[in-house]
Amino acid sequence: MLWFGLWRRWFPLLYSSFISERQNDEPDSGPSVVCGITGILGNADATTASSMAACLGHRGPDGSGRFLEELTGGSVAFGHSRLSIVDLDGSSQPIHSDHGSVLIQNGEIYNYAELRDELRSYPWRTSGDSETILALHKQYADNHTDEADHSQWISRLDGIWGFALWNHTRQELMLCRDPLGVKPLVRALLPDGTLIFSSEIKALQAHPEFSASPDIEALAVRLAYEYPLDMTTLFSGVTQVGPGTIETWTLDEEGRAFLKSVQHHYTQSRTTSNWNPISGPRLLLSSLQHSVESRMLSDVPIGVVLSGGLDSSLIAALARDYALDSGGQTPGCWTVASSEENPDFVASELVAGHLDLNHHTKVIEEQAFWNRLPKFVHDGEDIDITVLFWQPLFEEMSSKVKVGLCGQGADELHGGYPRYKDLAGHSNMIAKRLSRFNLDTSLLSSGDGMPWADQKVHPSHHFKDIHGTLDFELQRGQLSNFQLRLADRHGMAQGLEVRVPFLGKQHVSASNDLPTSMLISESTEKLALRQASVQTGLPESIVQRPKLPAGTATAPELVTSLIEELTPHAMEWSADYGRLAPMLMDQPDMAIGIRLFHSIHFTDDPGTRRTKPMMDLLDDVSPWPEN
Repeated sequence: MLWFGLWRRWFPLLYSSFISERQNDEPDSGPSVVCGITGILGNADATTASSMAACLGHRGPDGSGRFLEELTGGSVAFGHSRLSIVDLDGSSQPIHSDHGSVLIQNGEIYNYAELRDELRSYPWRTSGDSETILALHKQYADNHTDEADHSQWISRLDGIWGFALWNHTRQELMLCRDPLGVKPLVRALLPDGTLIFSSEIKALQAHPEFSASPDIEALAVRLAYEYPLDMTTLFSGVTQVGPGTIETWTLDEEGRAFLKSVQHHYTQSRTTSNWNPISGPRLLLSSLQHSVESRMLSDVPIGVVLSGGLDSSLIAALARDYALDSGGQTPGCWTVASSEENPDFVASELVAGHLDLNHHTKVIEEQAFWNRLPKFVHDGEDIDITVLFWQPLFEEMSSKVKVGLCGQGADELHGGYPRYKDLAGHSNMIAKRLSRFNLDTSLLSSGDGMPWADQKVHPSHHFKDIHGTLDFELQRGQLSNFQLRLADRHGMAQGLEVRVPFLGKQHVSASNDLPTSMLISESTEKLALRQASVQTGLPESIVQRPKLPAGTATAPELVTSLIEELTPHAMEWSADYGRLAPMLMDQPDMAIGIRLFHSIHFTDDPGTRRTKPMMDLLDDVSPWPEN
């Protein structure tokens, strides 16, 4: 019996030494960390997977790993790059299990300690958070031979993640994203039926059979709404794994990858309740405190993004309080703006002084947009230009810390955008933009596993009331495809993990209970959150400070100067974009952004072009495809 037990335990390890190839820079112990993941199912090889992972070196400069298994009619390969946050000497990936599964993960499981304590019988190989995914998977597999409903065990995870899990026994690949899409995961099917996936699209471009081209319909909707919708990217044939979604892939008899099933482990739900003016603020603040505390787990220093607005100031206050109560290191805070007279700069200094926080500030250089936009558009994989401030902000933070807390998600949960005060006007603006493109929604591929959630793209479906609007923007793009994409891509481009406490499970649930009367009024946004913030002792001027547009508010004169100087060129460039031209003529900032995006991502090697002067890039583009 002893020999049988040892054989049962060690056979998978011996077996994997024949079928897998691993290249890890560090011992296989310790909690896992934020990183970049890549993989191939079908015609796979470890060298290509490693080349793809190398494109994500900014996401994981502290280590790398790879895995290869030959299959009947095909193969599967993983690549991994690692950023060390917890247990700096451990946490190499891929992680193998005794039940024949292999995992690569990007993100953090915040309740991993509780799960490890519950799953003590699992034969742990690391001391960290990622392996809890494998342990839960094994527990479920042991009790469910068909493994039909993965949502049962994945819903027990509290954290942010994009992971790939190869199940050798069932010859299946699972791709999964966290509930609200904090961490990215994209995929594409190559002409020969090979599936490739990654944390970022730039890694897909390292595959020799992948060719980048624009998705015209997705771009049109992006121009209309000012954020991409659903699981679309701006790249043709590249689809996101949806937030809160589990995709199971396998190979057919010809060795071609196909999507076997799509499941959902999270669905946004709203159970509006009455607001108690006494207990309501306390309970809402408590839910956010819990999120902040769980996101301060780190073996490296943590910083706070501080804009001087309500959301970031609230996070700074709660992080400071937790550090003092727990005896930890009080986090510093970081602010960038175009001048020291900027309202964001002034407000952030007030908050930092009030909380007695070490305040790091930077005045954005006058030529920042001319010098930085090429890399910004390369890193962001989108047509953003006005929100450039994220780049110098994260650059400054990454020189001192590896983890940053920010206030993103508060506006989508609490009704924070001024446009929510005039939903009819906002809907009409989007409809007017869309009318210039003449989108045929019947041609949009929609449903589970498809780029579009459904064919209801016209804004008349989505902005009828505040709760419907919030659900739409939380689920279909404003949050995951714009705000969270900015934080992830530009934070990781600097080797910085950005955590978003407002999107913790408890706080999202508490926010979903808020009645309309505590979200927005004719004069004020985020009514409930402001009441909760009073309890932190923040200055009244900060608690009542109105929402300002992040990009233009942070560097208004720099944004305006660039757009004004390039608008005549932008009007000429618009004519090059076929069906998109009428939309671009009315949005010069978007015309500049799409031209730069075109030049960097669809003209030549993006990694090379990101370092070229901006005007050279704007003048040098490949032909735009006919459409």
